[in-house]
Amino acid sequence: MVVTEYAHLLPAYQSQAALGNDERVAWIRSDRWLETAQAKSALMRLEDLLSYPPRDRMPCLLLYGDTGMGKTKIIRKFLRDHAASFDRASGVTTMPVVAMQMPAEPVERDIYGELLNAMGAPGPASEAAFRLKGVCRSLMRSMSVRMLIIDEIHAMLTGTFRQQRIFLNVIRFLANDLRVPLVCAGTDLARQALLTDPQLAERFEAFHLERWSNDQKLAQLLSSLACILPLREPSQLGAAAIRRRVLDLTEGVTVRIFRLMETVATDAIRSGRECITPESFDRDDLVLPLVAMRRHAERQLTRRVGR
Repeated sequence: MVVTEYAHLLPAYQSQAALGNDERVAWIRSDRWLETAQAKSALMRLEDLLSYPPRDRMPCLLLYGDTGMGKTKIIRKFLRDHAASFDRASGVTTMPVVAMQMPAEPVERDIYGELLNAMGAPGPASEAAFRLKGVCRSLMRSMSVRMLIIDEIHAMLTGTFRQQRIFLNVIRFLANDLRVPLVCAGTDLARQALLTDPQLAERFEAFHLERWSNDQKLAQLLSSLACILPLREPSQLGAAAIRRRVLDLTEGVTVRIFRLMETVATDAIRSGRECITPESFDRDDLVLPLVAMRRHAERQLTRRVGR
């Protein structure tokens, strides 16, 4: 049923505004995918790599940016779009994309162990690295893996120089042996780590997730949020004053922006104001994300000193 009294919201979200306060707050806090221009470009590049025919030197991609810029969310969205499937007739599982997280320490056995976990086939912890390697290679071929993704790759820097070299050799070997694209994701430290291996770095294209700035893209993002947040009065989130305030409190980091908007939207519901205004970000009793709290406190102190 479409609730026309909430015409400031997109039709698919108008019914949400008619819910009770607790239900709306729960909806705001639930995890969801909201595609941004950068995320869309990254997904398109991943799709292009996935369709690449096997060759001796497969192209690779480094997806990097500051913590909180959405790298892991992009990977998870890509995995949902290319989920594993099980053929009951043949009893074979096909997994076009395997995504593993970098182990806490770049130990060869742990790397293969994480890879097996990612394929749903945890290997014995006591097995030697070369045996685990053989199981990984065999399993990836039988499951028709066409892309390997390694998240949080900057964690390799926690290891010794020797461990780092072994790790880079491992991922180069897998890419060569299986002839599949390799995608690594991490912070700028990941880019620096890969550059230490010139042969491997030569294969990598870099995709940088840049912080938000005060431009039309941010205005569009905030305006999109205004159309889906279940508030009963319209919010002018695309206004210049709100854009400046959001950037001041979040430093342009994606996860901080969404967490901040979640906070002010929840406050708008509980306070009964039902909309977000520039003043929504200045309330003394507003519970803000940690980074925003620091800037909020600094601004409040400056304001008091100036009186």
